[in-house]
Amino acid sequence: MDPCIPLPIPDDQLEDLVDKAKDYALMHGICMRQKDNFDRDALHFAPFVLFPTPFPRDEYRKSVELQTVLNELMHKVAHDYDFLKETLNHTIKVDEFTGRLWNIYETIMGEGGPTQEVEVGLFRSDYFCCCGSKGIKQVEFNTIASSFGCVTSKLVQLHKYVVAEAGHSELLKDIPDNGALEGLAGGLVEAWKIYNKPKSAILFLVEDVTYNVCDQKFHEFEIRKQCPEVFVIRKTLTELANRAQLNQDKSLWIDGHEVGVVYMRCGYHPDQYPTEKEWEARLLMERSLAIKCPSINYHLAGTKKVQQELAKPGQVEKFLGYKAQIESVRDIFTGLYSLDHDEAGDKSYDAAIANPDRFVLKPQREGGGNNVYGEDIKPFLENIKDSEERNAYILMDRIQPPVTTNYMVRPGQEAKLVNVISELGIFGYVIGDKNRIITNKQVGQMLRTKLSHVDEGGVAAGLGALDSVYLVDAGSCCST
Repeated sequence: MDPCIPLPIPDDQLEDLVDKAKDYALMHGICMRQKDNFDRDALHFAPFVLFPTPFPRDEYRKSVELQTVLNELMHKVAHDYDFLKETLNHTIKVDEFTGRLWNIYETIMGEGGPTQEVEVGLFRSDYFCCCGSKGIKQVEFNTIASSFGCVTSKLVQLHKYVVAEAGHSELLKDIPDNGALEGLAGGLVEAWKIYNKPKSAILFLVEDVTYNVCDQKFHEFEIRKQCPEVFVIRKTLTELANRAQLNQDKSLWIDGHEVGVVYMRCGYHPDQYPTEKEWEARLLMERSLAIKCPSINYHLAGTKKVQQELAKPGQVEKFLGYKAQIESVRDIFTGLYSLDHDEAGDKSYDAAIANPDRFVLKPQREGGGNNVYGEDIKPFLENIKDSEERNAYILMDRIQPPVTTNYMVRPGQEAKLVNVISELGIFGYVIGDKNRIITNKQVGQMLRTKLSHVDEGGVAAGLGALDSVYLVDAGSCCST
């Protein structure tokens, strides 16, 4: 796939554009803290590619239009107790983390259901454009701590600036604006207004050490811009465990603040629950009157096992009523297979052993770096062939996206012209309860680009970079 402008460019032009892009990133907060040299008072620009990456126009529009349908689908899935129980029945017995989340959900349901029925989901649906099908295929659906929406909202403007500085202003019309920052913050503000206690705060539940701090802080600043009367407080799960309490009306309080909305930017990985105290804090939060983002049932609905179950014939039809909606959702599913100890699971196991390069092996985890790929799949599966641990994984067809070239720009390194592939994320939010949806919106997008020859593409790990969309006609994307 051809890049948006012919590459390589002359060295002197490259040096000039990279310097300008770095300065723009630093001065507009497109930044992170470094993991290998952490300093609370220092930021480095986040890794990015110099030019926006081509993506087929019609498939981009499809993904945007589909987001509200997926928001509705996942909202309804999250409120179907029987579906979640049947889907996760085997997984929760062998995956301790998912099991602990399920126990919290069961506790809440056993107590008569959530004290606060309204919940807000800031969701992101991720896609590769697949050369095989000539269309988008869903990689996963994120229901908790969906990141980089705010930073990539600003990156679009960096890319428009760089493209214009490179002498290609005619391309700007095909770089879509990105309203993720305003939209996601607006969802939290709307939830706070529904809570309807003017002195309550929005609580950001954060890691003990935050590296992706700008992405979080831009949320906070935008909330204050949209609604100056609301305060944002930042606390860790451990701080919540040590100092939070519920009043008689189940309102959640910490350090003198009543919490109206809890926005979780952590709590999606076992490492974030180092002791029983953190699990107790999660349960306390779920029992509270505060509006959760996400609720425990939204969190469970985002597991890979639920994604795999929805791909089965007849499952989406349980939740969506219109044929066109059902067909549009089914069209984005790639092959997703159970590895349970039954006939279907054994068939999937044999297929993966025979042709491991065709698949990706996925556990029930968020945050990246958890999947197993290619030749690593065979020994991994053979090691758990007769173990119940197999039930904790799903198998997914490996998607083959188009390869293009771009300059990857990282702190402390020379810009490198590399072969890359890109993953599109579409943001949306939904607010509602078990009986209704109050608000359902698509609000923005992001693109993450990684080296074409690597499996995991973590931005902080050095293999991936932030990116923006440049829209092209489909014929430009995949060679026949």
